[in-house]
Amino acid sequence: MSARTVQVTRAGGLIGVLVFGCLFPIVFSGGDVLNIAVLTLMYASLASSWNILGGFAGYMSLGAAAFFGIGAYSLGLIVDHVVKVTGYTVFALVPVAGLIAAVLAIPLGWAALRTRHAVFAIVTIAMMFVVQHLALNLPGVTGGASGLGLPIPPWTGNFFDVPFYYAMLVLVVVTVAICWAVRRSGLGLGLLSIRDDEDKAEAIGVPTKQYKLIAFVVSAGLTGMAGAVYAFYVAYIYPQFAVDPLISVGVALMAFLGGAGTLTGPLLGAIILEPAQIELGYHTNGQLYLILYGGLFLAVILLMPRGIIPSVSDRIASRRERRNPMRIGTPASARAAIR
Repeated sequence: MSARTVQVTRAGGLIGVLVFGCLFPIVFSGGDVLNIAVLTLMYASLASSWNILGGFAGYMSLGAAAFFGIGAYSLGLIVDHVVKVTGYTVFALVPVAGLIAAVLAIPLGWAALRTRHAVFAIVTIAMMFVVQHLALNLPGVTGGASGLGLPIPPWTGNFFDVPFYYAMLVLVVVTVAICWAVRRSGLGLGLLSIRDDEDKAEAIGVPTKQYKLIAFVVSAGLTGMAGAVYAFYVAYIYPQFAVDPLISVGVALMAFLGGAGTLTGPLLGAIILEPAQIELGYHTNGQLYLILYGGLFLAVILLMPRGIIPSVSDRIASRRERRNPMRIGTPASARAAIR
Protein backbone atom coordinates (compact mmCIF):
# COMPACT_ATOMS: atom_id res chain seq x y z
CA MET A 1 0.00 0.00 0.00
CA SER A 2 1.49 3.34 -1.08
CA ALA A 3 1.90 6.31 1.24
CA ARG A 4 -0.66 8.23 -0.81
CA THR A 5 -3.22 5.45 -0.36
CA VAL A 6 -2.57 5.35 3.38
CA GLN A 7 -3.09 9.12 3.64
CA VAL A 8 -6.33 8.99 1.65
CA THR A 9 -7.58 6.08 3.77
CA ARG A 10 -6.82 7.90 7.02
CA ALA A 11 -8.44 11.10 5.77
CA GLY A 12 -11.54 9.18 4.70
CA GLY A 13 -11.72 7.41 8.03
CA LEU A 14 -11.37 10.71 9.90
CA ILE A 15 -14.13 12.32 7.86
CA GLY A 16 -16.33 9.28 8.44
CA VAL A 17 -15.81 9.46 12.20
CA LEU A 18 -16.61 13.18 12.26
CA VAL A 19 -19.77 12.68 10.20
CA PHE A 20 -20.87 9.85 12.51
CA GLY A 21 -20.15 12.04 15.53
CA CYS A 22 -22.24 14.89 14.12
CA LEU A 23 -25.15 12.59 13.28
CA PHE A 24 -25.05 10.61 16.53
CA PRO A 25 -27.69 12.68 18.41
CA ILE A 26 -30.04 12.32 15.45
CA VAL A 27 -29.64 8.56 15.19
CA PHE A 28 -29.59 7.92 18.95
CA SER A 29 -31.99 10.41 20.47
CA GLY A 30 -32.60 8.63 23.79
CA GLY A 31 -31.67 10.60 26.89
CA ASP A 32 -29.67 7.80 28.53
CA VAL A 33 -27.62 7.15 25.40
CA LEU A 34 -26.82 10.83 24.91
CA ASN A 35 -25.88 11.20 28.58
CA ILE A 36 -23.33 8.40 28.22
CA ALA A 37 -22.12 9.97 24.97
CA VAL A 38 -21.61 13.37 26.62
CA LEU A 39 -19.57 11.88 29.45
CA THR A 40 -17.59 9.68 27.05
CA LEU A 41 -16.67 12.69 24.91
CA MET A 42 -15.72 14.59 28.05
CA TYR A 43 -13.31 11.85 29.10
CA ALA A 44 -11.99 11.54 25.55
CA SER A 45 -11.06 15.22 25.72
CA LEU A 46 -9.59 14.86 29.22
CA ALA A 47 -7.51 11.80 28.29
CA SER A 48 -6.18 13.51 25.16
CA SER A 49 -5.34 16.62 27.20
CA TRP A 50 -3.52 14.46 29.76
CA ASN A 51 -1.63 12.80 26.90
CA ILE A 52 0.18 16.04 26.00
CA LEU A 53 2.27 15.84 29.16
CA GLY A 54 1.75 12.27 30.38
CA GLY A 55 2.01 10.53 27.01
CA PHE A 56 4.38 12.69 24.97
CA ALA A 57 6.72 13.76 27.80
CA GLY A 58 6.23 10.72 30.03
CA TYR A 59 5.32 12.77 33.11
CA MET A 60 2.65 10.82 34.99
CA SER A 61 0.31 13.50 36.30
CA LEU A 62 -2.46 12.57 38.73
CA GLY A 63 -3.68 16.12 39.23
CA ALA A 64 -6.01 16.55 36.25
CA ALA A 65 -9.00 16.86 38.59
CA ALA A 66 -7.49 20.05 40.04
CA PHE A 67 -7.72 21.90 36.73
CA PHE A 68 -11.04 20.25 35.91
CA GLY A 69 -12.39 21.74 39.13
CA ILE A 70 -10.75 25.11 38.51
CA GLY A 71 -12.44 25.29 35.11
CA ALA A 72 -15.80 24.28 36.60
CA TYR A 73 -15.67 26.82 39.42
CA SER A 74 -14.30 29.54 37.13
CA LEU A 75 -17.31 29.29 34.85
CA GLY A 76 -19.68 29.21 37.82
CA LEU A 77 -18.14 32.30 39.39
CA ILE A 78 -18.08 34.19 36.08
CA VAL A 79 -21.78 33.66 35.37
CA ASP A 80 -22.63 34.29 39.03
CA HIS A 81 -20.67 37.47 39.67
CA VAL A 82 -19.28 38.89 36.42
CA VAL A 83 -21.53 38.27 33.42
CA LYS A 84 -25.13 37.31 34.09
CA VAL A 85 -25.88 35.14 31.07
CA THR A 86 -27.70 31.92 30.37
CA GLY A 87 -28.51 29.62 27.47
CA TYR A 88 -26.04 29.16 24.63
CA THR A 89 -24.13 32.31 25.62
CA VAL A 90 -22.61 30.40 28.54
CA PHE A 91 -20.67 28.21 26.08
CA ALA A 92 -18.85 31.33 24.86
CA LEU A 93 -17.33 31.68 28.35
CA VAL A 94 -15.85 28.16 28.34
CA PRO A 95 -12.54 29.31 26.75
CA VAL A 96 -12.28 31.99 29.46
CA ALA A 97 -12.56 29.31 32.15
CA GLY A 98 -9.89 27.29 30.32
CA LEU A 99 -7.64 30.37 30.18
CA ILE A 100 -8.01 30.86 33.94
CA ALA A 101 -7.00 27.23 34.52
CA ALA A 102 -4.00 27.67 32.20
CA VAL A 103 -2.84 30.85 33.96
CA LEU A 104 -3.09 29.22 37.40
CA ALA A 105 -1.20 26.21 36.01
CA ILE A 106 1.90 28.33 35.34
CA PRO A 107 3.09 28.68 38.97
CA LEU A 108 1.78 25.23 39.90
CA GLY A 109 3.58 23.65 36.96
CA TRP A 110 6.77 25.60 37.64
CA ALA A 111 6.85 24.12 41.16
CA ALA A 112 5.68 20.59 40.32
CA LEU A 113 7.98 20.14 37.31
CA ARG A 114 11.05 20.64 39.45
CA THR A 115 10.51 16.98 40.38
CA ARG A 116 10.42 13.82 38.28
CA HIS A 117 8.91 10.35 38.08
CA ALA A 118 7.09 9.12 41.21
CA VAL A 119 7.74 12.35 43.11
CA PHE A 120 6.04 14.35 40.36
CA ALA A 121 2.99 12.07 40.54
CA ILE A 122 2.82 12.54 44.32
CA VAL A 123 3.16 16.33 43.99
CA THR A 124 0.29 16.46 41.50
CA ILE A 125 -1.88 14.36 43.83
CA ALA A 126 -1.12 16.77 46.67
CA MET A 127 -1.92 19.70 44.38
CA MET A 128 -5.31 18.16 43.55
CA PHE A 129 -6.23 17.73 47.22
CA VAL A 130 -5.15 21.29 47.99
CA VAL A 131 -7.54 22.58 45.32
CA GLN A 132 -10.30 20.33 46.66
CA HIS A 133 -9.82 21.60 50.23
CA LEU A 134 -9.78 25.21 49.05
CA ALA A 135 -13.07 24.63 47.24
CA LEU A 136 -14.51 23.09 50.40
CA ASN A 137 -13.21 25.66 52.87
CA LEU A 138 -13.86 28.89 50.99
CA PRO A 139 -17.66 29.05 51.25
CA GLY A 140 -17.70 32.76 50.51
CA VAL A 141 -16.23 32.06 47.05
CA THR A 142 -17.12 28.51 46.06
CA GLY A 143 -20.15 27.88 48.26
CA GLY A 144 -18.18 25.31 50.24
CA ALA A 145 -19.97 22.04 50.98
CA SER A 146 -23.26 23.60 49.85
CA GLY A 147 -21.96 23.82 46.31
CA LEU A 148 -22.18 26.44 43.59
CA GLY A 149 -25.11 26.79 41.24
CA LEU A 150 -25.02 27.72 37.55
CA PRO A 151 -27.86 28.94 35.30
CA ILE A 152 -30.18 26.13 34.34
CA PRO A 153 -30.26 25.72 30.54
CA PRO A 154 -33.59 26.80 29.00
CA TRP A 155 -33.85 23.70 26.82
CA THR A 156 -35.49 20.57 28.25
CA GLY A 157 -36.70 17.08 27.39
CA ASN A 158 -34.78 14.76 25.08
CA PHE A 159 -33.06 17.79 23.55
CA PHE A 160 -31.38 18.68 26.86
CA ASP A 161 -28.21 16.65 26.21
CA VAL A 162 -27.80 17.67 22.56
CA PRO A 163 -26.11 21.10 23.01
CA PHE A 164 -23.72 19.63 25.58
CA TYR A 165 -22.97 16.73 23.25
CA TYR A 166 -21.91 19.08 20.46
CA ALA A 167 -19.97 21.28 22.89
CA MET A 168 -18.00 18.24 24.08
CA LEU A 169 -17.56 17.06 20.48
CA VAL A 170 -16.07 20.42 19.49
CA LEU A 171 -13.79 20.26 22.52
CA VAL A 172 -12.60 16.77 21.53
CA VAL A 173 -11.87 17.93 17.97
CA VAL A 174 -9.96 20.97 19.23
CA THR A 175 -7.99 18.90 21.74
CA VAL A 176 -7.03 16.23 19.21
CA ALA A 177 -6.06 18.92 16.68
CA ILE A 178 -3.78 20.53 19.28
CA CYS A 179 -2.28 17.13 20.13
CA TRP A 180 -1.68 16.50 16.42
CA ALA A 181 -0.01 19.91 16.00
CA VAL A 182 2.13 19.41 19.10
CA ARG A 183 3.14 15.90 18.08
CA ARG A 184 4.43 17.09 14.70
CA SER A 185 6.16 20.23 15.93
CA GLY A 186 9.54 20.88 17.46
CA LEU A 187 7.79 20.99 20.82
CA GLY A 188 6.50 17.46 20.25
CA LEU A 189 9.94 16.15 19.31
CA GLY A 190 11.35 17.80 22.41
CA LEU A 191 8.69 16.22 24.61
CA LEU A 192 9.38 12.79 23.13
CA SER A 193 13.11 13.23 23.74
CA ILE A 194 12.30 14.12 27.36
CA ARG A 195 10.27 10.93 27.66
CA ASP A 196 13.14 8.84 26.26
CA ASP A 197 15.97 10.42 28.27
CA GLU A 198 15.54 13.86 29.81
CA ASP A 199 19.18 14.28 30.80
CA LYS A 200 20.43 13.57 27.29
CA ALA A 201 17.76 15.83 25.81
CA GLU A 202 18.93 18.67 28.03
CA ALA A 203 22.56 17.94 27.18
CA ILE A 204 21.93 18.36 23.44
CA GLY A 205 20.19 21.69 23.93
CA VAL A 206 16.49 20.86 24.30
CA PRO A 207 14.90 23.50 26.59
CA THR A 208 13.33 20.81 28.75
CA LYS A 209 11.99 23.09 31.49
CA GLN A 210 10.20 25.38 29.05
CA TYR A 211 8.80 22.49 26.99
CA LYS A 212 7.47 20.68 30.06
CA LEU A 213 5.86 23.84 31.39
CA ILE A 214 4.21 24.58 28.03
CA ALA A 215 2.81 21.04 27.90
CA PHE A 216 1.60 21.32 31.50
CA VAL A 217 -0.16 24.65 30.87
CA VAL A 218 -1.77 23.59 27.57
CA SER A 219 -3.00 20.36 29.15
CA ALA A 220 -4.41 22.27 32.14
CA GLY A 221 -6.21 24.79 29.92
CA LEU A 222 -7.93 22.09 27.88
CA THR A 223 -8.83 20.20 31.05
CA GLY A 224 -10.33 23.37 32.52
CA MET A 225 -12.52 23.82 29.45
CA ALA A 226 -13.91 20.31 29.85
CA GLY A 227 -14.62 21.06 33.51
CA ALA A 228 -16.47 24.24 32.53
CA VAL A 229 -18.76 22.44 30.08
CA TYR A 230 -19.41 19.74 32.66
CA ALA A 231 -20.31 22.36 35.30
CA PHE A 232 -22.90 23.91 32.98
CA TYR A 233 -24.18 20.42 32.16
CA VAL A 234 -24.86 19.41 35.77
CA ALA A 235 -25.85 23.00 36.74
CA TYR A 236 -24.61 22.55 40.32
CA ILE A 237 -21.07 21.67 41.40
CA TYR A 238 -19.71 20.33 44.67
CA PRO A 239 -16.02 20.09 45.70
CA GLN A 240 -16.05 16.30 45.98
CA PHE A 241 -17.38 15.93 42.44
CA ALA A 242 -15.70 18.86 40.67
CA VAL A 243 -12.30 17.89 42.13
CA ASP A 244 -12.73 14.12 42.21
CA PRO A 245 -9.58 11.94 42.48
CA LEU A 246 -11.31 9.34 40.29
CA ILE A 247 -11.17 11.83 37.42
CA SER A 248 -7.38 12.03 37.68
CA VAL A 249 -7.02 8.26 37.88
CA GLY A 250 -9.59 7.63 35.15
CA VAL A 251 -8.00 9.82 32.49
CA ALA A 252 -4.59 8.26 33.09
CA LEU A 253 -6.05 4.75 32.87
CA MET A 254 -7.86 5.59 29.64
CA ALA A 255 -4.72 6.97 28.04
CA PHE A 256 -2.65 3.94 29.06
CA LEU A 257 -5.36 1.52 27.99
CA GLY A 258 -5.60 2.91 24.47
CA GLY A 259 -1.92 3.75 24.17
CA ALA A 260 -0.26 6.72 25.90
CA GLY A 261 1.76 8.84 23.51
CA THR A 262 -0.43 8.03 20.51
CA LEU A 263 -3.06 10.34 19.08
CA THR A 264 -5.94 7.90 18.97
CA GLY A 265 -5.10 5.79 22.04
CA PRO A 266 -6.67 8.09 24.66
CA LEU A 267 -9.81 8.36 22.53
CA LEU A 268 -10.12 4.60 22.28
CA GLY A 269 -9.50 4.20 26.02
CA ALA A 270 -12.28 6.67 26.83
CA ILE A 271 -14.71 5.04 24.41
CA ILE A 272 -14.10 1.65 26.05
CA LEU A 273 -13.81 2.53 29.72
CA GLU A 274 -16.32 5.30 30.35
CA PRO A 275 -19.42 3.47 29.01
CA ALA A 276 -18.16 0.31 30.74
CA GLN A 277 -17.81 2.18 34.04
CA ILE A 278 -21.31 3.65 33.75
CA GLU A 279 -22.88 0.31 32.87
CA LEU A 280 -21.00 -1.59 35.59
CA GLY A 281 -21.99 1.05 38.13
CA TYR A 282 -25.63 0.75 37.10
CA HIS A 283 -25.85 -3.05 37.10
CA THR A 284 -23.75 -3.83 40.20
CA ASN A 285 -24.21 -3.11 43.88
CA GLY A 286 -22.08 -0.69 45.88
CA GLN A 287 -18.52 -0.30 44.65
CA LEU A 288 -18.28 -3.71 42.99
CA TYR A 289 -18.04 -2.03 39.62
CA LEU A 290 -14.69 -0.52 40.67
CA ILE A 291 -13.29 -4.03 41.15
CA LEU A 292 -14.58 -5.15 37.75
CA TYR A 293 -13.37 -1.91 36.20
CA GLY A 294 -9.89 -2.38 37.66
CA GLY A 295 -9.82 -6.06 36.68
CA LEU A 296 -10.56 -5.17 33.05
CA PHE A 297 -7.76 -2.65 33.02
CA LEU A 298 -5.34 -5.07 34.69
CA ALA A 299 -6.10 -7.75 32.09
CA VAL A 300 -5.34 -5.35 29.25
CA ILE A 301 -2.13 -4.15 30.90
CA LEU A 302 -0.91 -7.72 31.37
CA LEU A 303 -1.76 -8.74 27.82
CA MET A 304 -0.91 -5.46 26.10
CA PRO A 305 1.35 -3.40 28.40
CA ARG A 306 1.92 -0.63 25.85
CA GLY A 307 -1.80 -0.13 25.27
CA ILE A 308 -4.22 -1.45 22.69
CA ILE A 309 -3.23 0.58 19.64
CA PRO A 310 0.59 0.17 19.91
CA SER A 311 0.24 -3.53 20.75
CA VAL A 312 -2.15 -4.27 17.90
CA SER A 313 -0.02 -2.20 15.48
CA ASP A 314 3.11 -4.08 16.53
CA ARG A 315 1.44 -7.46 16.01
CA ILE A 316 0.12 -6.50 12.58
CA ALA A 317 3.54 -5.17 11.57
CA SER A 318 5.26 -8.32 12.87
CA ARG A 319 2.97 -10.53 10.80
CA ARG A 320 3.64 -8.47 7.69
CA GLU A 321 7.38 -8.62 8.27
CA ARG A 322 7.25 -12.39 8.75
CA ARG A 323 5.38 -12.72 5.47
CA ASN A 324 7.86 -10.46 3.71
CA PRO A 325 11.19 -10.63 5.58
CA MET A 326 12.92 -8.47 2.96
CA ARG A 327 10.59 -5.57 3.63
CA ILE A 328 12.47 -2.54 4.89
CA GLY A 329 10.61 0.16 6.77
CA THR A 330 10.08 1.96 9.99
CA PRO A 331 10.14 -0.21 13.14
CA ALA A 332 6.72 -1.17 14.41
CA SER A 333 7.13 0.75 17.66
CA ALA A 334 7.95 3.96 15.79
CA ARG A 335 4.96 3.57 13.50
CA ALA A 336 2.66 3.02 16.46
CA ALA A 337 3.89 6.15 18.19
CA ILE A 338 2.48 8.47 15.51
CA ARG A 339 -0.99 6.94 15.31
